[in-house]
Amino acid sequence: MNYIVFEIGIAIGLIALAGLLSAKLRFSVIPFYILVGMAVGPHSFEIWHIDLRFIESQPLIEFLGRIGVLFLLFYLGLEFSVGRLIKSGKSIAVGGTIYILINFTLGLIFGWVAGFPLLELLIIAGITTISSSAIVAKVLVDLKRTANPETEMILGIIMFEDVFLAIYISIVSGLVLSGSSSFWGVATSALIALGFMLLVLVVGRKAVPLLNRLLNIRSNELFLLVIFAILFIVAGFSETIHVAEAIGALLVGLVLAETEHMKRIESKILPFRDFFGAIFFFSFGLTIDPTTLGGAVWLSIAAVVLTLIGNFAAGMWAGHSAGLSAKASVNIGFTIVARGEFSIIMANLAKAGGLLPIVQPFAALYVLILAVLGPLLTKETKGIYSLMSRVFRFKEKRVQPSKR
Repeated sequence: MNYIVFEIGIAIGLIALAGLLSAKLRFSVIPFYILVGMAVGPHSFEIWHIDLRFIESQPLIEFLGRIGVLFLLFYLGLEFSVGRLIKSGKSIAVGGTIYILINFTLGLIFGWVAGFPLLELLIIAGITTISSSAIVAKVLVDLKRTANPETEMILGIIMFEDVFLAIYISIVSGLVLSGSSSFWGVATSALIALGFMLLVLVVGRKAVPLLNRLLNIRSNELFLLVIFAILFIVAGFSETIHVAEAIGALLVGLVLAETEHMKRIESKILPFRDFFGAIFFFSFGLTIDPTTLGGAVWLSIAAVVLTLIGNFAAGMWAGHSAGLSAKASVNIGFTIVARGEFSIIMANLAKAGGLLPIVQPFAALYVLILAVLGPLLTKETKGIYSLMSRVFRFKEKRVQPSKR
């Protein structure tokens, strides 16, 4: 019999327990949500009506998790504005290029040294290059770093990564799934993705007076319905043109941050962000089967070490190019070190193409380690910076925080 409501209730209960435990231990809540998801799932067991395998409800949990990503990125966009992002456009393009160049090159070298064939090598490089937008958004909000001067660079790198991802997935999916890839098809997809993002930002900014009038609604119910409609339509449409739906949500947040209703939107969206965001991290844990991870342990650990080195170097270089302090540059490198949903997409592509089976457990363990380690390192960047400054003797710059 289908007890899907009961299963969802159990899932929420487990998430709540994980949150309470993390609060007791004063750790970032994200690793606990992921680990409790890993502890259950298809490899688990069923007792009477309590089915910890979540077979019936997993598609629904996965969908609720997708909504969580939308709210996380939407809320993060609300903390900024299109104006702030445009002012930092040049430094963001430079920083994003630096980040992709370093991490993608290291990923290729790692795959080659590990002895992977060409197609697997390209998949491995994709897995190790792209950050998790959802985890980065959650960490920035939880640690109250959205007003930091380096956060604009972090946001920009996330958006830059999405343009790269649109191009890269087009190329790799053509090679892996069909054995060929059209140059013009790839170029068209990339231009459409970039054009869509620029269009939303430019038109959205011009439409602020109209949005102010549209959102001048007394009823909270109708106000939320209008906000949700805008969010889901833009995010959903972005996915149809091969731009990640999460980036569509971020763009909507950036535009609505320019309106006079921004504070009201933030206060109304906050409970949805927290609830659905928690479900996302739990659903991510459900996709990881701990019993399949053994054969990829050392490979994953080596990739994690290389990623930490690459992120530190990229953060320092990108921050320096933008005139940020060494401390802010360290924050950049370690805040975007977490890997997640995009890496899993690349691993699933390898599975669909019938590539070496080691790619799946490698991706799962690599993502798990960095999803757990990323928030912890971000929280401790002050201590990491102090340690690094003794070794590298950083020279600090005084940077004025950006104004809204």
